[in-house]
Amino acid sequence: MDEVIKTIYNVVWSDALVALCLGVGIYFSVATRFLQVRYLKDMVRLLFGGGASAKGVSSFQAFAMALSGRIGTGNIAGVATAIAFGGPGAVFWMWLIAFLGAASAYVEAALGQLYKEVKDGQYRGGPAFYIEKGLGMRWYAVLFAFATILSTAIFLPGVQSNSIALGVHNAFNIPVSYTGLALVVLLGLIIVGGVKRIGKVAEIVVPFMAGGYILMALVIIAFNFTQIPAVIGLIFRSAFDLEPAFGGIMGMAVSWGVKRGIYSNEAGQGTAPHAAAAAEVTHPAKQGLVQAFSVYVDTLFVCTATAFMILFTGKYNVQNPSGGYLVENIPGAGIGAEYTQLAVAHHFPALGAGFVALALFFFVFTTIMAYYYMAETNLSYLDRQGRHKWAVWVLRVLILGATYYGCVKTAETAWTLGDIGVGLMAWLNLIAILLLRKPALRILKDYHEQKKQGKDPVFVADNIKNANHWKENKERQAP
Repeated sequence: MDEVIKTIYNVVWSDALVALCLGVGIYFSVATRFLQVRYLKDMVRLLFGGGASAKGVSSFQAFAMALSGRIGTGNIAGVATAIAFGGPGAVFWMWLIAFLGAASAYVEAALGQLYKEVKDGQYRGGPAFYIEKGLGMRWYAVLFAFATILSTAIFLPGVQSNSIALGVHNAFNIPVSYTGLALVVLLGLIIVGGVKRIGKVAEIVVPFMAGGYILMALVIIAFNFTQIPAVIGLIFRSAFDLEPAFGGIMGMAVSWGVKRGIYSNEAGQGTAPHAAAAAEVTHPAKQGLVQAFSVYVDTLFVCTATAFMILFTGKYNVQNPSGGYLVENIPGAGIGAEYTQLAVAHHFPALGAGFVALALFFFVFTTIMAYYYMAETNLSYLDRQGRHKWAVWVLRVLILGATYYGCVKTAETAWTLGDIGVGLMAWLNLIAILLLRKPALRILKDYHEQKKQGKDPVFVADNIKNANHWKENKERQAP
């Protein structure tokens, strides 16, 4: 079975997917005239614009829901893994895919808003919806919906729960099975409440968990302030094969940096549009820009915080693709969250392992919560008439079972399955948003033109087929 999993992984995560991720990010960056720079001020301002409604969540709640999916074990264990296999240079490629990915994140979120619909009294949307409505390809939409349910309900929860189980075990010597049971109980209490409860929990927990983690990182960075130029130099030299210690692994740095960058920030993967579609906004571009900013928060803030803590303290190993290690600073350490735990413990011996385990718990919990929402949205897409109410409960059992199973299985298998899930969704979604580039770019142009006129942009989809919510918007705006 392990060989079958590895074979599937090698097909999904070939160099072609790495090239596609970078290529799509470059294309949309150029096509939008680098919106990730031009609209940075708008991104921050729009975070707190608009409130919730009976059908949708507020812009900030949608941001928090999407960020809860983006900020997870990839920000702690994933960064450490990228350094372990790609060297410090992998961090640069994580930064680059975040910068380019912000444009892709805008496009997919704006499309999620454009083609959303109301079902069971709440907004639903995402790639399956915009693939069918925008491209008229029902079979493609169904394929994405199945791939997303498979990934978010079965493959991905295990990666998250495995990291927290190992982190808690390393910190407090608590059996992984106990951690699994605690996660299942707490998660079950949240997901039965639906999108509204998920949004409210994310709104409270996400700022708290991300803020606390970044604050700890800033303290450690302050302790090592004089090393910042040296560490940044190490990252850049290693990224381009200019650092002797990591010579010959530039390809690994690119591959692992892009791979772990996408796993962490999810730009272009097709996950964030589900939360973006749930927001109550007056223009699709508004939520698109908010979601672009969430990529920055995830990678440029949280992932960078982890990378700096690890590199400042030297608490990492780098594997040699030919066998053995290029650098072995911590003999016997397991690849993943343990690097981060050791980095924090370097300055705070009594706090390190426990603090990272606690951060992992919050990161993982909110991410699995977001996975459930994505899976339920795609189930809702497949069951348009709502005739199979039992299917929601089957889905809940599946994701809770996968969460528990992930706690007790090996880390390598968990990460490989998670990467397969991410890769499948990325292939399908990146191709879809390229095909739907015209309406996505038209939305941004409309937003820009209304801003130039001094208006608070309100979108009306006069000539966009199947954008029914935004055609109704014209009637709401009529005198």
